Amino acid sequence: AAARRIPQANALVHDGKWQRHRFMGVELYDKTLAIFGLGRVGSAVAERAAAFGMNVVAYDPYCSEERASSLGVQLSDDMGEVIEQADFITVHLPRTSDTVGMFGRKEFARMKTGVVLVNSARAGIYDVEALADFVAAGKIAAAAIDVFEEEPCRSSPLHGIENVILTPHISAVTKEAQVRAGEQIAEYVWQGLEGSIVPTAINPTILPPE
Repeated sequence: AAARRIPQANALVHDGKWQRHRFMGVELYDKTLAIFGLGRVGSAVAERAAAFGMNVVAYDPYCSEERASSLGVQLSDDMGEVIEQADFITVHLPRTSDTVGMFGRKEFARMKTGVVLVNSARAGIYDVEALADFVAAGKIAAAAIDVFEEEPCRSSPLHGIENVILTPHISAVTKEAQVRAGEQIAEYVWQGLEGSIVPTAINPTILPPE
């Protein structure tokens, strides 16, 4: 949607206008997608990107070369190197002291002109004030953001910038995802009641061995 400016084109036609010349987009095919965080979600994104014929590179200090290779992903331990070769960047990282502000003015300046950025993971990984400046300047062609520092988010430096898509934290808001979440909760409650280890327990270290 960000690469082809679909929301903006849709809004224009709904407004009774027809201005094709405003919507010269870019293809995903043969472009380089950089994934930061090659965990469960990042890996799924890599698999789907392959279907578009994208070249996928990744930065994840905790991922093995073997795991990345099995996904057809070129893994690098040099964040700057990954940034510089990316046409598209997507982040799939937890919010930690290391990842908050991970992408700021210095990182944006190293990116290709025309790069497209996505964040549907956790807020704060991109410095939104810096991101707004770089999109407005044309260095970053477009951004799509689904998560915010404060939610509901009704204003931010990104609001009002035409080439930024903002959605209200809807990445997991599908019928299928909600059903899967409900099923998983039921399964884990059952496991707990049976005395088994619950995979998503937040306090397993305080449980007695028995």
